[in-house]
Amino acid sequence: MQPVIFLMLVFSAICGSAWADAPIVHVPRTITVSLDGSGDFVSIQEAVDSAKKGDTVFVKPGAYPQNITIHSKEGVKLVGAGVEQVTLLGRGDLVGVLHVGKWPYGATDIEITGMTVNERGGHAVGIFNGKGITFRGLHVKGMVFGQQVRDVRIEDCVIGGSETTGVQFADSQAVLIGNVIHDNDYGVNVAGKSEVRLERNVITRNLFEALLVGDHAKAKLISNTLVKNGSGASFLGSSRSEASGNIVGFNKIGFSVAATSQATFSFNAMFNRENDYMIAGSPNVPAPELKPESDLVADPRFVDAEHDDFRLRPDSVLLNKGAFGYLGALPPLKSVSANP
Repeated sequence: MQPVIFLMLVFSAICGSAWADAPIVHVPRTITVSLDGSGDFVSIQEAVDSAKKGDTVFVKPGAYPQNITIHSKEGVKLVGAGVEQVTLLGRGDLVGVLHVGKWPYGATDIEITGMTVNERGGHAVGIFNGKGITFRGLHVKGMVFGQQVRDVRIEDCVIGGSETTGVQFADSQAVLIGNVIHDNDYGVNVAGKSEVRLERNVITRNLFEALLVGDHAKAKLISNTLVKNGSGASFLGSSRSEASGNIVGFNKIGFSVAATSQATFSFNAMFNRENDYMIAGSPNVPAPELKPESDLVADPRFVDAEHDDFRLRPDSVLLNKGAFGYLGALPPLKSVSANP
């Protein structure tokens, strides 16, 4: 055999072995779902099951009579064409419509955006045994429930219409930012050993508390607007909470604090029908001594509270308080019409 040919064969054998041992790199792709068959799948579940790390499942417009469970997945995005264009309806007698995580399997780094999720059997969305879960720009018509999940982020969502609770966490860690949570029995319930931060949310028209913190949970309320509820917030059990820069108004009661819990307040605006501060018990007892010097008792001067426009007027006394340019969730108007 000629030396040159021999060397070429040896080189080819070595390279072939190296190529065979090299890991296969997955190139992220977009998988489309459409009810009319024009996408890669008609079933959202089948599309999700086929997705690998880095993939995006894009759901085209339509009302989907389907249930979706995302588990044993990492780094997958589920993106709808928009909340007005994509609706998940659920099907049959199954409880809930969208689930992320499934006992004993979890899910990691999952992002879901751009769709409406209806409730089924009292639940709409469930998050179980996962971490790094993000919901952004969803409209959820029912309850969002999370248990034993970490690094959950719910942002710019509209959540309402639950006959129980809008958002509930048990033994979980989560952040809620810029949401509207409305027309439930309870707005947000933080239970077990959960740690939840609420920032710039509007929580309104809930039959009982806008926020209920109990058990051994910890909550931070920063710059929220809790208005037109049965009560602003109750801190019960052995919970530990901080509330700063919030507007708590047009409720029957503002803050209720159990003797066994700890809650610290600063730079909140209180404007409630009966009492701003109560010691929780049977019955509740008015507790004006809970008011810190930095909290204000004043009409927020909303643009139109009757029609749920909770932006502040330029003449509101809730501007430039402490480190806050304005109190509450929504920035004030720069100008307003002459109508009172």
